[in-house]
Amino acid sequence: MYSQVEHPAGGYKKLFETVEELSSPVTAHVTGRIPTWLRGSLLRCGPGLFEVGSEPFYHLFDGQALLHKFDFKEGHVTYHRRFVRTDAYVRAMTEKRIVITEFGTYAYPDPCKNIFSRFFSYFKGVEVTDNALVNVYPVGEDYYACTETNFITRINPDTLETIKQVDLCKYVSVNGATAHPHIENDGTVYNIGNCFGKNFALAYNIIRIPPLQADKEDPMNKSEVVVQFPCSDRFKPSYVHSFGLTPNYIVFVETPVKINLLKFLSSWSLWGANYMDCFESNETMGVWLHVAEKKKGRLLNLKYRTSAFNLFHHINTYEDNGFLIVDLCTWKGFEFVYNYLYLANLRANWDEVKRQAEKAPQPEARRYVLPLSIDKADTGKNLVTLPYTTATATLRSDETIWLEPEVIFSGPRHAFEFPQINYRKYGGKPYTYTYGLGLNHFVPDRLCKLNVKTKETWVWQEPDAYPSEPIFVSHPDALEEDDGVVLSIVISPGAGPKPAFLLILNAKDMSEVARAEVEVNIPVTFHGLFKRA
Repeated sequence: MYSQVEHPAGGYKKLFETVEELSSPVTAHVTGRIPTWLRGSLLRCGPGLFEVGSEPFYHLFDGQALLHKFDFKEGHVTYHRRFVRTDAYVRAMTEKRIVITEFGTYAYPDPCKNIFSRFFSYFKGVEVTDNALVNVYPVGEDYYACTETNFITRINPDTLETIKQVDLCKYVSVNGATAHPHIENDGTVYNIGNCFGKNFALAYNIIRIPPLQADKEDPMNKSEVVVQFPCSDRFKPSYVHSFGLTPNYIVFVETPVKINLLKFLSSWSLWGANYMDCFESNETMGVWLHVAEKKKGRLLNLKYRTSAFNLFHHINTYEDNGFLIVDLCTWKGFEFVYNYLYLANLRANWDEVKRQAEKAPQPEARRYVLPLSIDKADTGKNLVTLPYTTATATLRSDETIWLEPEVIFSGPRHAFEFPQINYRKYGGKPYTYTYGLGLNHFVPDRLCKLNVKTKETWVWQEPDAYPSEPIFVSHPDALEEDDGVVLSIVISPGAGPKPAFLLILNAKDMSEVARAEVEVNIPVTFHGLFKRA
């Protein structure tokens, strides 16, 4: 399961190179046989422009959003890509400089303006980026590319054209929203974002966007807040990247990585700060887990606590006999993992990449089990009675419930990340398999399948090949959870003739079914989806 492969040639640096968009789709060269039932498009988001003129972007999450599409039709594959026409991109192209501050790159004021007009522009408030490079998801019949701010961008999934920018603040009370909404089979969308709650204290709102109704009105207009989670610190919300959802419960994991909003609002205009400068760690809080009833929108008055970790991706969450099983990709400790994702770090030579990763928080896939009913008589006891897990939950005298996890995957500096499951059938339900991108000292160099019950693993790996998040596509007549294929975009900057390909694996044993090679380099992509034809 670990990667024993070294990367001294540093081919991974090609993941962070600027590319040009395509004027029209190109035909891919297929080896193997594309399953006839695989019809539709793989849509992916990531950065594609890593500098504007002579000005570089500094962080992995700064490059300008590029939308990618692999189309499957009758065994043939085409590849297309276009930049998302966000304000950040259009203004950078127009002014030939970085105009809007990104995650880890400060945009300097326009040198052509005099000091007087620059001073006044400080007081118009923070210009928040709309650089939609993280994910793409459906709302009703529409598709949106997103980052983690209040701006999402509607795109055409067929042509990849940008339609319009949408400000979530106009519809519902959130300062931003994650790039990992939950989408139920009827099209209902759930997401989470921080907000100002009672008495100006910070809180987190779960928002719900209903499915498209018969009146065909934009579902965005019917967005509502389902429940509000309190914040462990009145003035400093935790960074939140994803959350857990089951048929009856919502799970929010509050980590010690905090956003200093005062710093965010003041330093921005005055000190030339960026988003990364506004993160800090609370070294004593550990992790708090919050649970709410989904249908009633009611908080459970239970205080779950555990030791500190960073969390970006939930694997899956489900209910079993009065317990919630919460499977997570964690990074141990309170130091922010994003501190290690500056482009200079990621483009370093292999020995330096390894040296940095030694210092970073260490990854581990974990299972936490949360008891939903508590009896004070059980103080001091482990409340978990499920036979198949070693995770514990101990009621303490102060009425907190201390959680210890079951480790479902761990390897030194080897992460199982960007997890995907058979989401349509098993999201929020008991499941067996998850697929992940294997990070070797932060370098993506293998694809993994994990049986969360037995911890058995299957791996696809090839020398000098750097894959992306594996997307599971179920066979239309599937009888088993893992009947289907796994899709991943792989770059292969080595000796071979084609610099990138779309890989199709058998989801049962991770063996190669086919690949569709293209003549162009494809930079890193983060998340995406398969849209069936």
